[in-house]
Amino acid sequence: MERLKQELGKSSTEMAELFGVSSGRQWRKYMAADATNSRDMGMHMLFFAMARLELDPQTLERILDRMRAAGATIELNKP
Repeated sequence: MERLKQELGKSSTEMAELFGVSSGRQWRKYMAADATNSRDMGMHMLFFAMARLELDPQTLERILDRMRAAGATIELNKP
């Protein structure tokens, strides 16, 4: 994940937004080397971030619309 962060040139806050994590501070917990302070990255979080990087905006919006139709409240552009 650290390599991806460097490749993208993103801050911890920007990576948190990409992965759907609440803050840069929370993002850094996924990168912590100290096992007592680290968190495992769930597959769903990794999939979400990679989909946001790889899918065109129309496809991503179609998927989000399907999720909304299933009852989800999704507002990616809100802080």
